[in-house]
Amino acid sequence: MALPDVQSWKPNATFKLTRVGIKGIKKPVLIKRNGRIVHLIPCLDLFVDLPASRKGSDLSRNAEVIEEIVDESIRQPSPSLEDLCLKIAEKLLQRHEYASCAEVIATSDYFLERVTPAGKKTMEPYKIMARAIKWRDGRVRKFIGVEVVGMTACPCAMENIKKAYGEKYTHNQRNVATLIIENDGSVDADDLISIAENAMSSPTFEILKRKDEMEVVKKAHENPKFVEDVVRDMLKQILEKYANLPDETVVIAKSESLESIHKHNAYAERTTTIGELKK
Repeated sequence: MALPDVQSWKPNATFKLTRVGIKGIKKPVLIKRNGRIVHLIPCLDLFVDLPASRKGSDLSRNAEVIEEIVDESIRQPSPSLEDLCLKIAEKLLQRHEYASCAEVIATSDYFLERVTPAGKKTMEPYKIMARAIKWRDGRVRKFIGVEVVGMTACPCAMENIKKAYGEKYTHNQRNVATLIIENDGSVDADDLISIAENAMSSPTFEILKRKDEMEVVKKAHENPKFVEDVVRDMLKQILEKYANLPDETVVIAKSESLESIHKHNAYAERTTTIGELKK
């Protein structure tokens, strides 16, 4: 018995939709980068556009594509998370013949080895984000991004206390920095993590013994930063490291400080291009 293809029916309201798909699929994948295999469990969102003439999208095809690509990545790891997203987007266009565009977003926990001020090695957690968009006419856009947690020390309170009391101390914030850049294949997520950490007053660590703790606080108070400073310092480092990228390359820098003396957070952001930064 042939079952009705309800998705192909004409909708009551004939409007095109820019994104239809599934969100929140978690699957283990393998990425081969810098000569090593990295195991990731990304959360994946998959979308295609939907023409006005079609009632629905065939969502089961998205899940099928995920299973196929995951199997492929186990046998042959992708060179990056954004390349994996592009493979999925390309296959989505093959399965959804009515779509003109496919988009895939992946977010995963990620770990790097770091060294505390006292020299102790530690594995620190970060988030890595990737996005790929593929159009049927052949156009492609890929993005790689990171989310980094660090520490900032408030320069305003420091200067006011110095003026009023002759003392040099201030309040601190946990800072969450996000850095995303359009990637032609020359941008590495590890470098973006280092850029974000270097833009803060100090990195933070999961394990700090007394001497480490003292050095982290000392470094942060010697390098006070507004949330705005974090964004500007990330942009400055991006331009220094990636000035050779095309001028139209998109860069997104965000910083949010989780305030310790307020009940609100402070936030700053810049969306720009390499060309605009050069100006």
